[in-house]
Amino acid sequence: MFQHFIDGLMEFGIWGLFIHSFIDAIFFPIPAFFLQVSLSLLDPSNALWLATAGYVACLLGTPIGYLIGKLLGHSVLHKLLKKSWVDSATRMFQKNGEAAILIGSFTPIPFKVFTILSGCLNYPLWRLLAYAAVGRAVKFYAVGLLFYIYGRSAEGMVKEVSLYIAAIAIPLVILFLIFKKKLGKKKAVPEETADVPGQSD
Repeated sequence: MFQHFIDGLMEFGIWGLFIHSFIDAIFFPIPAFFLQVSLSLLDPSNALWLATAGYVACLLGTPIGYLIGKLLGHSVLHKLLKKSWVDSATRMFQKNGEAAILIGSFTPIPFKVFTILSGCLNYPLWRLLAYAAVGRAVKFYAVGLLFYIYGRSAEGMVKEVSLYIAAIAIPLVILFLIFKKKLGKKKAVPEETADVPGQSD
């Protein structure tokens, strides 16, 4: 059923990927990655435009997935998605919502889990969009650049490169969040000092 739908989208080329990526951020169970690879194979010179279309559509669909989660709650997650995906994403969110969104951009867990879950947990929409913009850019443009540079031979590299990106990006995300946390503590110390009686003139 889904494969027939994807085959139909493929007939529309870049617009088919746009539609796929848009609904991928909302409810569709098959990631747009697969259609992006298929279309990039057909015309590697168009790979960067395909990446751009997929990326923009994903960001446009993200607020809708968020709204679904906010209005319908966890019940919709369990109806649309595997319980294991929901449980994994929820654990990640409970530890650190920012890390969950960034790392979720590189994991096999469909990104729609994070858009809907963000709404369920009332995570700020602007933060979801900001971190999604970073993570999804890497995901789409890594594939686009591979096909643009290496042509059809990039097909065999895509899976390995995705693993390398995850291996590099996840530690970087963790370091960024640690740095941000320490910076937040440093800012808090002067504020606390300023509130102590006798410390100010």
